[in-house]
Amino acid sequence: MTYEQREQHTKAFCEDRFGMFIHWGLYAIPARAPHAEWIKCREQISNEEYQKYFDEFNPVHYNPKQWAKLAKRAGMKYAVLTTKHHDGFCLFDSKFTDYTAMNTPAKRDLVREYVDAFRAEGIKVGFYYSLIDWHHPDYPADDPTHPMRNDEAFKVRPRNWDTYLTYLHNQVRELCTNYGQIDVFWFDYSYDEMTGEKWEATKLVNMIRELQPTAVIDNRLGGNCLAAEPEVYAGDFYSPEQIIPANGCLDELDRPVAWEACITLNDYWGYVSQDNNYKSAQIVVRMLIECVSKGGNLLINVGPNAKGGFPKGTIKVFEEVGEWMHNNSDSIYGCDKADMPKPEWGRYTQRGNKLYAHIFERGTAAFRFDGLKGKVKRARLLMDGSELVLFEPWYGTKYQPGAFVDLGNVDLPDPLATVVELELL
Repeated sequence: MTYEQREQHTKAFCEDRFGMFIHWGLYAIPARAPHAEWIKCREQISNEEYQKYFDEFNPVHYNPKQWAKLAKRAGMKYAVLTTKHHDGFCLFDSKFTDYTAMNTPAKRDLVREYVDAFRAEGIKVGFYYSLIDWHHPDYPADDPTHPMRNDEAFKVRPRNWDTYLTYLHNQVRELCTNYGQIDVFWFDYSYDEMTGEKWEATKLVNMIRELQPTAVIDNRLGGNCLAAEPEVYAGDFYSPEQIIPANGCLDELDRPVAWEACITLNDYWGYVSQDNNYKSAQIVVRMLIECVSKGGNLLINVGPNAKGGFPKGTIKVFEEVGEWMHNNSDSIYGCDKADMPKPEWGRYTQRGNKLYAHIFERGTAAFRFDGLKGKVKRARLLMDGSELVLFEPWYGTKYQPGAFVDLGNVDLPDPLATVVELELL
């Protein structure tokens, strides 16, 4: 895929800008810090010991229609669900293993319900799939992440890597063929020697391209997504985790590359019962703006509990974010970075001749938009559509040239982020 082809392939993904990440599985039952979804690895729990969580997994409150409605109210355009995490447990029905939700007390294909619910709300569907599998008998026990890495008797058992690869590819084929159109494939993750063609990544990506030609794929199969000529399996978009790149993501030729920052809403990806350290709605909104102002997306995470419900703290923040998005989403969807220096008071985004000034902090007087003197046709407050008068104060001529608007001398109209839409000439 050429650069131009990849740019076109990721166009719709980049226009959506805001998504929901959902980490859910058996680890929602122990639900303890600091290990969360990595508990099997970190506490070195055997398959036999971990089985108790499989035997009791019964999310009686699981209602993905409620999840999808909340995502829509929050202004999210796509979602990504962990169909299988590192512990090997599958939320979907698979004919290649019994280690699925179908064989727990749930007795349901939880992925099928997720897909149907989110599609019904017009939200695009994404699948996370772990390349790692601590449950599968042929996954290497000497892998540094394996729960049994220190059990010598377990490590010497015979294993067949080709058998595991066949399993991995068969399951991805199931996900590609059993659930209709899939918009995002989110693989996790490559490291050390476990990267690229170790997964037969080219073959895997070619299969996805054949079965799901419109899907975008993340960069965690390996390779260099930012190379001038990336490998076939290098991915369509870059996926920085728990960080927003300082200058967005550029390839080796300084061309912009599609990217998505995946960030937890609180401290963990999977549900932890005592984790109430939620980012505020203001922080989430400003992270979203920051991403878009640098040409990227934000994928914000929620970890449902063992019964299938979203934590109250998550719901509260998403509802508040949704209120802001209801009034200001024009400054997010379809927008990109602006060809403007970063202002002292906030961030810019832009779509066509509409420049959006996201104001985080009050200045000393009227708000100044540097370099835009005589270049703005009209200005309005995006949250309510009210007109803002463009004017030139006496100090604007002598000291600080630019376009100016007056938002009053008290608090900003919206404490999360006040957005001024500037229609350029």
